[in-house]
Amino acid sequence: MSKTKVAVIGCGTIANAAHIPAYMKNDDVEIKYFCDLIPERAQAAVEKYGCGTAVTDYHDFLNDPEIEAVSVCTHNDFHSIISIDFLRAGKNVFCEKPAARILSEALEMQKVAHETGKILNIGVVNRFNTYVNKIKEIIDAGELGEVYQVYASFRAHRSIPGLGGDFTTKASSGGGCLIDWGVHYLDLILYCCGDPAPLTASGEAFSKLGVDMKNYVYTGMWAEETKNLNGTYDVDDSVTGIIRTTGPVISFNGAWAHNIGESETHIDFLGTKAGIRLKYCGDFKIYGVKDGMLTETQVKCQTTDMYENELNAFISLVRNGGEMNQQYIDRAVLTSKIMQAIYDSSAAHKEIEIK
Repeated sequence: MSKTKVAVIGCGTIANAAHIPAYMKNDDVEIKYFCDLIPERAQAAVEKYGCGTAVTDYHDFLNDPEIEAVSVCTHNDFHSIISIDFLRAGKNVFCEKPAARILSEALEMQKVAHETGKILNIGVVNRFNTYVNKIKEIIDAGELGEVYQVYASFRAHRSIPGLGGDFTTKASSGGGCLIDWGVHYLDLILYCCGDPAPLTASGEAFSKLGVDMKNYVYTGMWAEETKNLNGTYDVDDSVTGIIRTTGPVISFNGAWAHNIGESETHIDFLGTKAGIRLKYCGDFKIYGVKDGMLTETQVKCQTTDMYENELNAFISLVRNGGEMNQQYIDRAVLTSKIMQAIYDSSAAHKEIEIK
């Protein structure tokens, strides 16, 4: 079988950190196009990786019959537009998280994926994390008993990314720390708990510390090259909420920035027999009872690269077919529904039913 020809759309951080290296390591893949609105960035990718053609407009290869799959690594406001265009052109799509800025866009992506029968995977990479999958195995085996509540904390001291740029402009991003960080935590929880259907959500999203951009004090800033102190800040820099599902109740506290000088990034799975605390992107401990004694077990294991795992799974699906895997749009839509409900709840100051 010949190599699968792919295109990478958006040649920024996530493309260079994850997508391109994973494709380059896969012997079944050939990158034919590097596409970016900034010509120098697309050309830099061609020169760095020694393959492909630099393009600034994805329409130039939208109907290239050799292209079987694309990675969409653009900012959030282009996720649905580009993904839908390629699905309708008969291509398989891997789109970075979140699926889209708002729920209606994600639902349209899902609709078109179903209509075309093409693959539409979303980059919720924790579903291919070794420790996360160990936890899922433990829960599925009933070792925690009934998992009745899960709590997530994704809190940092002063970490607002690209202040005043696309990250903090709702029209571009759809939201702040919830849609940027929370999407990973919520999706991870849903995955480990068997993707229960969300029923209701109540939350509050706060836009407090970043509003006065010129006086915002920080020690480090992700995507600082996109900072624009004359730009826009209208997204959440912290958020809290509770979600009822057909499985466990999920509660969370998140913050790009708050006035506590500690970072707390963990997830607690609370069961009737035992509980687990997972360090985000790290290992975990199991707390339980045995022979009348309280136990604490530190779990360590050999891991594999989750970004390579997710992109290899995507390519395998493109080449060999089979059942849509755990990153398919149908599962990502559950998280989109939750995030939309949290934002709607915050605006209305009441609980929202999720349908």
